[in-house]
Amino acid sequence: MTIQAPDRMPSLYLSHGGPTLLEDAHWPGQLAAWSAELPSPKAVLMISAHWEEAPLALGATTTVPLIYDFWGFPEPYYRLQYPAPGAPELAERVRKLLRAPGMPVEDLPERGLDHGAYIPLMPMYPDADVPVLQISMPTLDTTKLMEIGRRLAPLRDEGYLIISSGSFTHNLRALNPENKAHAVMAEFDDWGRRAIDAGDVDALLDFRNKAPGAKFTHPREEHFVPLAVTLGTAEEQLGSRRQIIDGTWMGLSKRSVQYG
Repeated sequence: MTIQAPDRMPSLYLSHGGPTLLEDAHWPGQLAAWSAELPSPKAVLMISAHWEEAPLALGATTTVPLIYDFWGFPEPYYRLQYPAPGAPELAERVRKLLRAPGMPVEDLPERGLDHGAYIPLMPMYPDADVPVLQISMPTLDTTKLMEIGRRLAPLRDEGYLIISSGSFTHNLRALNPENKAHAVMAEFDDWGRRAIDAGDVDALLDFRNKAPGAKFTHPREEHFVPLAVTLGTAEEQLGSRRQIIDGTWMGLSKRSVQYG
Protein backbone atom coordinates (compact mmCIF):
# COMPACT_ATOMS: atom_id res chain seq x y z
CA MET A 1 0.00 0.00 0.00
CA THR A 2 1.36 3.45 -0.93
CA ILE A 3 1.01 5.96 1.88
CA GLN A 4 1.09 9.65 1.09
CA ALA A 5 0.95 12.25 3.85
CA PRO A 6 -1.64 14.94 3.07
CA ASP A 7 -1.44 18.56 4.13
CA ARG A 8 -3.81 17.86 7.02
CA MET A 9 -5.65 14.71 7.98
CA PRO A 10 -9.25 14.85 9.15
CA SER A 11 -10.17 14.01 12.74
CA LEU A 12 -12.98 11.57 13.50
CA TYR A 13 -15.38 10.57 16.23
CA LEU A 14 -17.23 7.36 15.47
CA SER A 15 -19.77 5.16 17.24
CA HIS A 16 -18.48 1.61 17.27
CA GLY A 17 -21.22 -0.44 18.98
CA GLY A 18 -20.65 -4.05 19.99
CA PRO A 19 -18.88 -6.67 17.86
CA THR A 20 -22.15 -7.80 16.29
CA LEU A 21 -22.41 -4.38 14.67
CA LEU A 22 -20.15 -5.96 12.05
CA GLU A 23 -23.31 -7.83 10.95
CA ASP A 24 -25.33 -4.65 10.51
CA ALA A 25 -26.72 -4.31 7.00
CA HIS A 26 -25.24 -0.85 6.54
CA TRP A 27 -22.50 0.03 9.05
CA PRO A 28 -19.51 -1.92 7.68
CA GLY A 29 -20.18 -0.57 4.20
CA GLN A 30 -20.58 2.94 5.54
CA LEU A 31 -17.22 2.73 7.30
CA ALA A 32 -15.55 1.26 4.22
CA ALA A 33 -16.91 4.05 2.04
CA TRP A 34 -15.87 6.65 4.61
CA SER A 35 -12.29 5.42 4.82
CA ALA A 36 -12.07 5.23 1.03
CA GLU A 37 -12.73 8.98 0.90
CA LEU A 38 -10.03 9.78 3.46
CA PRO A 39 -6.41 10.48 2.61
CA SER A 40 -4.18 7.48 3.29
CA PRO A 41 -2.79 7.86 6.81
CA LYS A 42 0.76 7.14 7.93
CA ALA A 43 -0.82 5.59 11.02
CA VAL A 44 -3.97 5.76 13.12
CA LEU A 45 -4.05 7.12 16.65
CA MET A 46 -7.04 5.58 18.43
CA ILE A 47 -8.77 6.76 21.60
CA SER A 48 -11.42 4.25 22.71
CA ALA A 49 -14.13 4.41 25.33
CA HIS A 50 -12.91 1.02 26.49
CA TRP A 51 -9.53 2.06 27.83
CA GLU A 52 -9.46 4.27 30.88
CA GLU A 53 -6.02 4.45 32.44
CA ALA A 54 -4.32 7.15 34.45
CA PRO A 55 -1.75 8.44 33.90
CA LEU A 56 -2.29 8.47 30.16
CA ALA A 57 -0.84 5.29 28.70
CA LEU A 58 0.42 4.28 25.28
CA GLY A 59 -0.44 0.78 24.16
CA ALA A 60 1.63 -1.69 22.20
CA THR A 61 3.95 -0.47 19.47
CA THR A 62 4.30 -4.00 18.09
CA THR A 63 1.62 -6.45 16.99
CA VAL A 64 0.28 -8.13 20.13
CA PRO A 65 -2.94 -10.12 20.79
CA LEU A 66 -6.26 -8.28 20.73
CA ILE A 67 -8.34 -7.71 23.85
CA TYR A 68 -11.77 -9.37 23.68
CA ASP A 69 -13.39 -7.03 26.17
CA PHE A 70 -16.98 -8.15 25.68
CA TRP A 71 -19.08 -10.87 27.21
CA GLY A 72 -21.82 -13.24 26.12
CA PHE A 73 -21.28 -13.03 22.36
CA PRO A 74 -21.02 -15.95 19.92
CA GLU A 75 -17.69 -17.77 20.06
CA PRO A 76 -16.41 -16.65 16.61
CA TYR A 77 -16.12 -13.08 17.87
CA TYR A 78 -13.45 -14.27 20.30
CA ARG A 79 -11.39 -15.50 17.36
CA LEU A 80 -11.36 -12.20 15.46
CA GLN A 81 -7.90 -11.12 14.37
CA TYR A 82 -6.59 -7.70 13.38
CA PRO A 83 -2.78 -7.86 13.18
CA ALA A 84 -2.15 -4.20 12.40
CA PRO A 85 1.47 -3.08 12.63
CA GLY A 86 2.51 -1.04 15.62
CA ALA A 87 3.40 2.64 15.26
CA PRO A 88 6.56 3.36 17.31
CA GLU A 89 7.29 6.64 15.51
CA LEU A 90 3.78 7.87 16.27
CA ALA A 91 4.21 6.79 19.88
CA GLU A 92 7.33 8.91 20.20
CA ARG A 93 5.54 11.93 18.75
CA VAL A 94 2.64 11.44 21.18
CA ARG A 95 5.08 11.27 24.09
CA LYS A 96 6.68 14.55 23.05
CA LEU A 97 3.36 16.31 22.51
CA LEU A 98 1.76 15.19 25.75
CA ARG A 99 4.55 15.12 28.28
CA ALA A 100 4.32 18.23 30.40
CA PRO A 101 4.10 19.10 34.09
CA GLY A 102 0.93 17.53 35.42
CA MET A 103 0.49 15.20 32.43
CA PRO A 104 2.71 12.14 32.82
CA VAL A 105 2.72 9.48 30.10
CA GLU A 106 3.47 5.80 30.60
CA ASP A 107 4.05 2.88 28.25
CA LEU A 108 2.14 -0.41 28.41
CA PRO A 109 3.84 -2.40 25.62
CA GLU A 110 1.74 -5.55 26.13
CA ARG A 111 -1.61 -3.77 25.91
CA GLY A 112 -3.35 -4.75 22.67
CA LEU A 113 -6.21 -3.08 20.83
CA ASP A 114 -9.65 -3.36 22.42
CA HIS A 115 -12.89 -3.82 20.50
CA GLY A 116 -13.55 -0.07 20.46
CA ALA A 117 -10.48 0.13 18.24
CA TYR A 118 -10.42 -2.98 16.06
CA ILE A 119 -14.16 -3.40 15.41
CA PRO A 120 -14.39 -0.14 13.39
CA LEU A 121 -10.90 -0.55 11.93
CA MET A 122 -11.75 -3.95 10.45
CA PRO A 123 -14.16 -2.51 7.83
CA MET A 124 -12.18 0.73 7.46
CA TYR A 125 -8.78 -0.87 6.81
CA PRO A 126 -9.58 -4.55 6.28
CA ASP A 127 -6.05 -5.50 5.23
CA ALA A 128 -4.74 -4.41 8.65
CA ASP A 129 -1.86 -2.70 6.84
CA VAL A 130 -2.14 0.71 8.49
CA PRO A 131 -0.12 1.02 11.72
CA VAL A 132 -2.23 1.67 14.82
CA LEU A 133 -1.43 3.13 18.22
CA GLN A 134 -4.02 3.21 20.97
CA ILE A 135 -3.80 5.54 23.95
CA SER A 136 -5.87 5.58 27.10
CA MET A 137 -8.30 8.14 28.42
CA PRO A 138 -6.75 9.29 31.72
CA THR A 139 -9.93 11.06 32.79
CA LEU A 140 -13.60 11.46 31.87
CA ASP A 141 -13.42 15.23 32.38
CA THR A 142 -14.38 16.68 29.00
CA THR A 143 -12.37 19.89 29.51
CA LYS A 144 -9.21 17.91 30.19
CA LEU A 145 -9.86 15.56 27.29
CA MET A 146 -10.29 18.51 24.96
CA GLU A 147 -6.92 19.82 26.12
CA ILE A 148 -5.37 16.46 25.28
CA GLY A 149 -6.92 16.79 21.83
CA ARG A 150 -5.38 20.24 21.43
CA ARG A 151 -1.95 18.84 22.21
CA LEU A 152 -2.42 16.00 19.74
CA ALA A 153 -3.69 18.27 16.94
CA PRO A 154 -0.24 18.76 15.29
CA LEU A 155 -0.27 15.07 14.37
CA ARG A 156 -2.92 15.86 11.77
CA ASP A 157 -0.38 17.95 9.86
CA GLU A 158 2.06 15.02 9.89
CA GLY A 159 -0.20 12.51 8.14
CA TYR A 160 -1.69 10.80 11.17
CA LEU A 161 -5.40 10.02 11.43
CA ILE A 162 -6.87 10.56 14.91
CA ILE A 163 -10.00 8.55 15.69
CA SER A 164 -12.01 8.82 18.89
CA SER A 165 -14.29 5.81 19.30
CA GLY A 166 -17.36 5.62 21.54
CA SER A 167 -21.12 5.47 21.19
CA PHE A 168 -23.22 8.59 20.77
CA THR A 169 -25.95 7.03 22.91
CA HIS A 170 -25.12 4.21 25.30
CA ASN A 171 -27.64 2.75 27.70
CA LEU A 172 -27.37 -1.01 27.31
CA ARG A 173 -30.54 -1.54 29.33
CA ALA A 174 -32.41 0.24 26.56
CA LEU A 175 -31.17 -2.03 23.76
CA ASN A 176 -33.99 -2.90 21.39
CA PRO A 177 -33.74 -5.95 19.09
CA GLU A 178 -36.25 -4.26 16.79
CA ASN A 179 -33.86 -1.28 16.52
CA LYS A 180 -36.28 1.31 17.84
CA ALA A 181 -34.51 3.99 19.84
CA HIS A 182 -35.92 4.84 23.25
CA ALA A 183 -37.63 8.24 23.06
CA VAL A 184 -35.22 9.76 25.59
CA MET A 185 -32.16 8.60 23.67
CA ALA A 186 -33.66 9.76 20.38
CA GLU A 187 -34.10 13.22 21.88
CA PHE A 188 -30.49 13.22 23.11
CA ASP A 189 -29.26 12.12 19.69
CA ASP A 190 -31.14 14.94 17.99
CA TRP A 191 -29.79 17.44 20.53
CA GLY A 192 -26.25 16.23 19.82
CA ARG A 193 -26.76 16.46 16.07
CA ARG A 194 -27.84 20.08 16.39
CA ALA A 195 -25.06 20.96 18.84
CA ILE A 196 -22.43 19.56 16.48
CA ASP A 197 -23.90 21.42 13.51
CA ALA A 198 -23.92 24.65 15.54
CA GLY A 199 -20.35 24.14 16.73
CA ASP A 200 -21.60 24.50 20.31
CA VAL A 201 -18.54 23.16 22.08
CA ASP A 202 -19.62 24.49 25.47
CA ALA A 203 -22.86 22.50 25.31
CA LEU A 204 -21.13 19.33 24.11
CA LEU A 205 -18.54 19.52 26.88
CA ASP A 206 -21.24 20.20 29.48
CA PHE A 207 -23.66 17.63 28.05
CA ARG A 208 -24.45 16.30 31.52
CA ASN A 209 -26.20 19.58 32.29
CA LYS A 210 -27.15 20.80 28.82
CA ALA A 211 -28.46 17.73 27.00
CA PRO A 212 -31.97 16.30 27.48
CA GLY A 213 -31.98 12.85 29.05
CA ALA A 214 -28.21 12.79 29.49
CA LYS A 215 -28.23 10.61 32.61
CA PHE A 216 -30.53 8.03 31.02
CA THR A 217 -28.73 8.07 27.69
CA HIS A 218 -25.29 7.82 29.29
CA PRO A 219 -25.55 6.25 32.76
CA ARG A 220 -21.77 6.49 32.60
CA GLU A 221 -20.15 8.98 30.27
CA GLU A 222 -17.16 7.06 28.88
CA HIS A 223 -18.74 6.48 25.44
CA PHE A 224 -19.62 10.13 24.79
CA VAL A 225 -16.55 11.92 26.14
CA PRO A 226 -14.09 10.72 23.47
CA LEU A 227 -15.85 13.34 21.34
CA ALA A 228 -14.10 15.97 23.50
CA VAL A 229 -10.72 14.73 22.25
CA THR A 230 -11.93 15.11 18.67
CA LEU A 231 -13.16 18.62 19.39
CA GLY A 232 -9.74 19.53 20.74
CA THR A 233 -7.95 18.19 17.67
CA ALA A 234 -10.29 20.17 15.40
CA GLU A 235 -10.84 23.36 17.39
CA GLU A 236 -10.03 25.59 14.41
CA GLN A 237 -12.22 23.60 12.00
CA LEU A 238 -15.49 23.14 13.84
CA GLY A 239 -17.35 24.63 10.90
CA SER A 240 -15.98 21.94 8.59
CA ARG A 241 -17.85 19.11 10.31
CA ARG A 242 -19.60 16.38 8.35
CA GLN A 243 -21.91 14.00 10.14
CA ILE A 244 -21.04 10.92 8.13
CA ILE A 245 -23.14 8.19 9.74
CA ASP A 246 -26.43 8.37 11.61
CA GLY A 247 -29.26 5.97 12.29
CA THR A 248 -29.39 3.33 15.01
CA TRP A 249 -28.29 -0.19 15.81
CA MET A 250 -30.25 -2.05 18.49
CA GLY A 251 -31.65 1.36 19.39
CA LEU A 252 -28.24 2.96 19.95
CA SER A 253 -27.14 5.89 17.82
CA LYS A 254 -24.44 5.24 15.21
CA ARG A 255 -23.80 9.00 14.83
CA SER A 256 -20.26 9.65 13.64
CA VAL A 257 -18.64 12.92 12.63
CA GLN A 258 -15.61 14.11 10.68
CA TYR A 259 -13.82 17.44 11.05
CA GLY A 260 -11.57 18.60 8.25
